[in-house]
Order: sequence, then C-alpha cells, then structure tokens
Amino acid sequence: MTDHYDALETRSSDERDTDLMARLPDLIRQAIEKAEGWRSRFADVDVDELTTREALARLPVLRKTDLMQAQTENAPFGGLVTSGVEGFERIFLSPGPVWEPQARGDDQWRGARALFAAGFRPGDVVHNAFSYHMTPGGFILDTAARGLGCAVFPAGVGNTEQQIDAIAALRPTGYTGTPDYLKILLDQADEAGKDASSISKALVSGGALFPSLRAEYEERGVSTSQCYATADLGVIAYESSARDGMIVNEDFIVEIVRPGTGDLCTPGEVGELVVTNFNPVYPLIRFGTGDLTAILPGESPCGRTNTRIKGWMGRADQRTKIKGMFVDPAQVDQLVKRNPGLLKARLIVSRQGEQDAVRLKAVTDGSLQSDDLVRSFQDITKLRAEVDLISADDLPNDGKVISDERDYQV
Repeated sequence: MTDHYDALETRSSDERDTDLMARLPDLIRQAIEKAEGWRSRFADVDVDELTTREALARLPVLRKTDLMQAQTENAPFGGLVTSGVEGFERIFLSPGPVWEPQARGDDQWRGARALFAAGFRPGDVVHNAFSYHMTPGGFILDTAARGLGCAVFPAGVGNTEQQIDAIAALRPTGYTGTPDYLKILLDQADEAGKDASSISKALVSGGALFPSLRAEYEERGVSTSQCYATADLGVIAYESSARDGMIVNEDFIVEIVRPGTGDLCTPGEVGELVVTNFNPVYPLIRFGTGDLTAILPGESPCGRTNTRIKGWMGRADQRTKIKGMFVDPAQVDQLVKRNPGLLKARLIVSRQGEQDAVRLKAVTDGSLQSDDLVRSFQDITKLRAEVDLISADDLPNDGKVISDERDYQV
C-alpha cells in the first residue's frame, strides 16, 4: 500500500514552485478576462510579470471584509467568478453572509489528500458529521471521501441519538466532523450501550483538536488527524501520520503576511495566512484568511515535501470559530443594535470539559432579561450562549468584543 496519494506530494520543492509560478499568470489572466471584479482590482497589473513569489506579493490582499463588501455591492459573488451558473454544482451561503460557489467535478474542495493522509482508503464507510445545511462544510469532505472511493453516511449535525443508531448499524470505519462532536457520539454510545468501536480513524476540522482530546481518542482506538479548511478555499493543509505540523495541499500558493498588511513575514514569524488557489470558476488571489500561523522549517518526516505550517494559531482579527462556526465582532454589534436596551456586550469563549462554551457578558439599561438575549444571540449566530447581566464597571475597557480564553496547549 502506498504511503502517498500521488507523486505530486513527493516532488522537489523547486519543481513544485516552478509549476505553480508557471501557472499563475494564466490564472490571473483568465480572472481578469472573465470576471469584472478581478478586472477592476488588477486594472494596472502586468500579468506577464507575475511569474515569481516576489511579484505575487506586490498584489493587494483580498480580505474577508473586502469580499463581503464586493458581494454586497455586486451580488451575489462580487464579480469574482469566471463562470455563469452553468459552471456551478452547488451554491452556498456561509455566516457573514458570504456566498460560495462550488465548481463542477470531483473533489473540488481538495480534501481527498487529507483523508488519505489520515488513513482513509477505498471501501471505508465514512460517518460525516459536518453540516450540510447552507454552508459547504459537509460537502467538502463528502465529495473528497466519495472521490477517494469511500461510502459516506451524510449525518450532518444534531440528532445525536439517531447518529448513534446509524453508527451501530452501519459500522463506519471513519469519522469526519468537528473535534469535540466525536466525543459526544462516543460517550453517548457508551451510555446507551451501543457499539461505536468500528470507528478507528477520524479527520477533524472546524475547531481546535486539543492535545488532551486527541490523547483520549487514541486511547479509545481512534487515530485522529486534523485538517485546516475554509468555506472559501476548501482544504488548505492537513496532518500526516508524522504529526509534525500541517502540510500545505497541492494547488495552493501560501504566504504569511504581517496582519493588516500584504507584507511578507520572515521565515518562522507568526502572521496571517494568505492563499491563492487555482479554482476554475472561483479563483481567489492573495486571499487573506484572517488566521494566524507560521511556516515550519524543513520537510515532513512522512516524505511529503510541500511547505508545512504550524496550524491554526489564532485570529488576526477577533473573528472566532466556535463549535465549527465563525462568529464575527459585527454579529455582536448586530446583537446590540437589535436590542435597544443592550448597552455593551462581550463574548467569552472557553472550554468546559472537551467542548466549547460561550458566555455573553451584557450591560443593559434594565429593560432586558437574560432569556431575551439568549434567543436573540442564537437567532443571529445559530449558537447558544449563557448570558450574564453585569454592570458597566465589570466590563474591561480594552477594545475586545470577543475574548477567546481557550488554552490551545492542553
């Protein structure tokens, strides 16, 4: 059995970089010719000069706020797609709101390599517990698994009791979903006397895989790997059996820049991850993910030669992923504006056991009850929060709207 998905993973770094830089001018040329948003953005760019990373680094970074503004002004895709709907297989709406088209074809989100590196093989049955509702989460690894030759049970989120019954009946060999939901499934299966021991491997994303949680899964016989993916780009990087950083996926150009700028960081310096993809209908050129990471030196001991990153190291802004969903400071502001009696608010994200916990600290004029804010927050973010009504003196004056207090080292 081969250790690698294909020969692209083990080519020399120089060979890979030469290939990517040779393809870059045509990617940008097609984007300019076919998409008015890119044409406007790169009006003064000499495409023929874009054959080096240094030249690429002179282009502006497209950040999420820029994308959302473009989509607002030129709905739905901001003039950044190179095809009409005939080129789309699906269209998604992620929190923000942000529209994302899926190109036609197999494994368009580039997830098969990550599954292969996590030990998934043709013939595996995959219990996919990512959401299939509106966002691309469930489809990213669904299409990847089916492209790899696996059968998929599209479990989605919620209905835990039914999911446990499905695991006991179908005997899936693998799990894909958020890191903490697997523990919920395994724990509740034990409590119900249902056999979930068929799951021997997992590929998780949408949240941090804390070392203690990974260790618990390993003790229960589940080899657990993680991948780094976004709704805009798909699977950007993934772990291998070496467990030594995350390996950048093929067909992506990654850069690390100083937050708020397009300036490249020095090797090893923590900065914002910026990605250029080669999506045939939705090219994203120097797209700022808003996530912090750093480049690791050398190559992975597993034999894959692509660049490695440390993985997710926080946000360049206060946008925070909670239970697999991003919550933006703008959503907290929306909560305040929707509730006139809410004067100030801060969201606290922590861990209780092995699950994310959300608490809203709220300063009110006395006209609101906790339950009012629980419902309003859930309506805006699709997440449930505990609410503490506090005085203005109890809220620090430090500019934070979302405070992530999770310890990612334990």
